Amino acid sequence: MSRRVTLPGAEELFRQTTTLSAVPSVVPTPLEDQPEAPTLPAAKKSVRTTPRRRVNTFDRAPSGRERHDEKITVYLSPEELYDLEQARLALRGDLGLAVDRGRIVRESLAIIIADLEAKGDQSIIARRLRGR
Repeated sequence: MSRRVTLPGAEELFRQTTTLSAVPSVVPTPLEDQPEAPTLPAAKKSVRTTPRRRVNTFDRAPSGRERHDEKITVYLSPEELYDLEQARLALRGDLGLAVDRGRIVRESLAIIIADLEAKGDQSIIARRLRGR
């Protein structure tokens, strides 16, 4: 039995995915075809330079059990991680739902974002972030 590790080839590592992505793919164009971008004065810089993406009902649904190509890293305190694990165990033990921590986080995000869109300034996330 060989102990040699087999790795995927370059074609698999750099394959084009066809899944929806939060980051739109951009095809670079030659520099001579691009119009000159207007420059903003130093005092007029804004926080958002791209238009806000409107979320529809389809986007609001959590993705559930599927392969996810996008990734973020979230740092939790030991207490937050403990609470998340306790929630996972409660869902499994009390309700018979075998879900992982990522699924709980994705479902929670969908709920919070829907609440923010529905209630705006009075949403639970807005109130908690303001400290009320």
